[in-house]
Amino acid sequence: MLSPTGWWLALEPVDLRCGIDRLLGTIGTGLGQDARAGGAYVFRNRSGNRIKVVCMDAQGVWLCVRRLHEGSFHWPRSGEAAWSLTREQFAWLAAGVDWQRLSRDVRTLPKIV
Repeated sequence: MLSPTGWWLALEPVDLRCGIDRLLGTIGTGLGQDARAGGAYVFRNRSGNRIKVVCMDAQGVWLCVRRLHEGSFHWPRSGEAAWSLTREQFAWLAAGVDWQRLSRDVRTLPKIV
């Protein structure tokens, strides 16, 4: 089964018609990561309703696709090329939930008056 060492989001959308080889190239050149390190890399399309996950292990490469029937995946906005996630945050992301709101430190949330 898929058991990556970490989860990384590519913040810029990609053309999801591309296959494994182009996505592996994007991991190295666009994200500055080593795909052989065992991490899972998550890419999204421009409209944000589809994602592809690429993960390399000792036997080969995993390529997983997910599409939401309604809405879009909640993606961070930042100037960085990649964003690190926990396993729990990825599970929320894949479910279509706004994982960033669920992941906030309770102390940083506004107080109810």
